[in-house]
Amino acid sequence: MSNDRYESPLASRNASAEMLRLFSPQYKFSLWRGLWLELARSQRELGLDRITPQALEQMQAKLEQIDFARAADWEKRLRHDVMAHVHTFEEAAPAAKGIIHLGATSQYVVDNADLIIMREGMKLLADRLANAIDALATFASKWKDLPTLGYTHFQPAQLTTVGKRAALWGQDLAIDLEELEQRIATLRFRGVKGTTGTQASFLALFNGDHDKVLQLDRMVTRKFDFEHSFVVTGQTYPRKVDAQVVSSLAGIAASVHRFCNDIRLLAGMKQLEEPFEQEQVGSSAMAYKRNPMRCERATGLARFVISLSTSPLQTAAEQWFERTLDDSANKRLTVPEPFLAIDGCLQIVINVARGLVVYPKTIESQVQAELPFMATEEILMEAVRSGGDRQELHELIRRHSHAAAEQVKLHGKSNDLINRLGGDPAFKSVNLSHVLDPKRFIGRAPQQVDEWIEQVVSPIRRRYTKSMNQTVDLKV
Repeated sequence: MSNDRYESPLASRNASAEMLRLFSPQYKFSLWRGLWLELARSQRELGLDRITPQALEQMQAKLEQIDFARAADWEKRLRHDVMAHVHTFEEAAPAAKGIIHLGATSQYVVDNADLIIMREGMKLLADRLANAIDALATFASKWKDLPTLGYTHFQPAQLTTVGKRAALWGQDLAIDLEELEQRIATLRFRGVKGTTGTQASFLALFNGDHDKVLQLDRMVTRKFDFEHSFVVTGQTYPRKVDAQVVSSLAGIAASVHRFCNDIRLLAGMKQLEEPFEQEQVGSSAMAYKRNPMRCERATGLARFVISLSTSPLQTAAEQWFERTLDDSANKRLTVPEPFLAIDGCLQIVINVARGLVVYPKTIESQVQAELPFMATEEILMEAVRSGGDRQELHELIRRHSHAAAEQVKLHGKSNDLINRLGGDPAFKSVNLSHVLDPKRFIGRAPQQVDEWIEQVVSPIRRRYTKSMNQTVDLKV
């Protein structure tokens, strides 16, 4: 790394080595050479004898050995990246001179390579999602019975459990995984379509034989493990594909943002924290602080990805007729960067979910502070069952509740509602200590966690068995 040149923090601080490799020049241009090789190999198999075995052997031998300095020199002269690499490849495999890129347009290598890279990137993110879901499910199962305050409008609401809340976070990610799997399964290859997508150049190569042109398209598509190519294209695959893929990544970003924001809020309430290492510094000034820096970083990255989601849509809208070049510079930013950012986000989620710290006593104290108000409906029903008048009892509870709330809000005292009700003869028949058991107010939250794990998480764990227990080592 040179310290006098800018380097994207997505690369230096966030994305994994695996994701960086997928978007590296080495991987991309090796794919270009592989695409040229398989095009030539398929053309020979279909009868183009001018493509010799020696040419194919030399191309095969030089797939990974790329002279990047030579390619840069060619591009500076030609102002065309694809032709620069055609010439560089020809110099490395001289027997293939004149047949590399035969009948193809630049987008044969550019677009097909981009589709391969996006597919591999989505598979890597699917593995990350599965690990994040697994970690949250493990946490949810452990804490499925611990009552905690639910919040609506960020105001205390009916109780839930710590585990049930984690299941909600995991459910968002499971929806994202389902979406990503659908994108991977339905992604189409651009295939072998020619300059404006008409396949005219290939029809000329095969002397007007339409069947051979179709066969060539199918052969190359399947050699790169795609089930289908687009039936029709212009010069490029539809730029709507980029928009769809980035939109899927933005959906993951929204889920990450929601999870990490909740952790940040819970940390502020001292109920739950992300992992905090022994020598970690929370603040340069306030030494006592334990800031949720990992979740803060993930929300910042997620927000960046969400903001990128509109740009590929605008690019798709701006394409003129069969193609215009304003997509190229934009794609170089808006396709790789969300992949790198989401890779970083999901590593943080996995790391945090595996190391979440719960403070049951703090949670219990906050439950007890609000539970008397939440128990009033059950207290009312118990008193009515003992012969009381519902409307009169309701009015009494209303008055006592307001008086207790005044003690809390105006005087900073504890909630004394239960003591007030216990001293009121109208409620003498109610076993107030029994009514105040928090587990009476969590409904089916523990059972719902078990059902979610059985119906949603277990199939994911089975599908991703080989990818589970990924090691996540955050750079910072």
